[in-house]
Amino acid sequence: MKKKLLFVMNHLQCGGAEKALVSLLQVIDYQQYEVDLLLFKPVGIFLKQIPKEVNVLPSPHNYQYFDMSLKTVVVNCMKRGDIKNLLVRLYLNFVMQTEKNEARREQLAWRHIVRTFCRLESEYDAAIGFLEKSPIYYVIDRVKAKRKLGWVHTNYSSLKMDAKIDGPYFEKLDYVVTVSEECMQSLRNEFVPFTAKFKIISNIISPAIIKNMSMEETGSSSAQHVVRIVTVSRLSYVKGIDLAIKACKQLVDRGYVMEWEVFGYGTEKEFEENHTLIDRYGLQSHFKLLGVVENPYPYLRKAQIVVQPSRFEGKSIAIDEAKILNKPIVVTNFSTVNDQINHEVNGLIVEMNPEAIADGIERFIGDEHLRSRVISCLSAENLGTESEVHKLYELVN
Repeated sequence: MKKKLLFVMNHLQCGGAEKALVSLLQVIDYQQYEVDLLLFKPVGIFLKQIPKEVNVLPSPHNYQYFDMSLKTVVVNCMKRGDIKNLLVRLYLNFVMQTEKNEARREQLAWRHIVRTFCRLESEYDAAIGFLEKSPIYYVIDRVKAKRKLGWVHTNYSSLKMDAKIDGPYFEKLDYVVTVSEECMQSLRNEFVPFTAKFKIISNIISPAIIKNMSMEETGSSSAQHVVRIVTVSRLSYVKGIDLAIKACKQLVDRGYVMEWEVFGYGTEKEFEENHTLIDRYGLQSHFKLLGVVENPYPYLRKAQIVVQPSRFEGKSIAIDEAKILNKPIVVTNFSTVNDQINHEVNGLIVEMNPEAIADGIERFIGDEHLRSRVISCLSAENLGTESEVHKLYELVN
């Protein structure tokens, strides 16, 4: 008889955790497992990549009130006489205005949001909250399962989350899964009593799929003298796109003709802030924010250099994908970087400032021997992680 699994996630917008979930769903043995997926909001470029065997559940109806403007909520709730949801949404608006830390805002909001969610009727062999905060909280508060797992995709300490809020939830989980040794050590430091629950399962990466998708034509090309750089990243502060823009300015001032493309999701405010910086430095023809694309791999394939200017990372899927395509990569010295990059062997690790990023890029431009050595090293690495799914089987069984 098949084991019944539930995965819970916010959405499937462009992001490392979202991509990791879809990649995991693509390698599960559906002869052994029956899989349900619950998304709080059923949107995102990865929706099309959900395997046909996965049963996507209806999203919690009341979640819509937490993803629309306050004015719209007030009008809708007053029409329906829905005072309960109106009061919750008003409280959330207060939290958004008074709590500066984005991660803690979500933590504080959950205790009120959860009151509007019904319990799932089905019982599962295992339920998996595939992202820190709300998906984990939902699995604990609203799901009946023999085993419950929570996934933490980042260095816990870096997000400055409130461990006092997460502690009671982690206590009820059978396992807390994370993606690297550095991330696990961060959890151990914050949650000493639960050390035995922490497990590492690397993000699923399939070199064959990535290389095949990279061969799709984009129609874009660059002149021979143009330095073509690609970054695949959200536009949030932690991803350091502002550092990349300033590094681009330094390279242009040094006489290089740059074509730096950034692919990834950002809020309207994040796009506006970064465009303001691009305009300030006169980089409109050199630095492009191209938003979300369903398949970024052809652009990565055509890039001369890939740059990941992050301030924080758990374990970057974008870095692994660049490595699979044998791209010289410049990465900033965030806390988990050594899990993926060996300096001057399979990439360059630079300090977290624009000048250092520019210097690293310049080294790759000017040193053909270094580029060739890095590419040769990357081509020899075994980067496929499809077998990591067996670690999940062990935990749910």
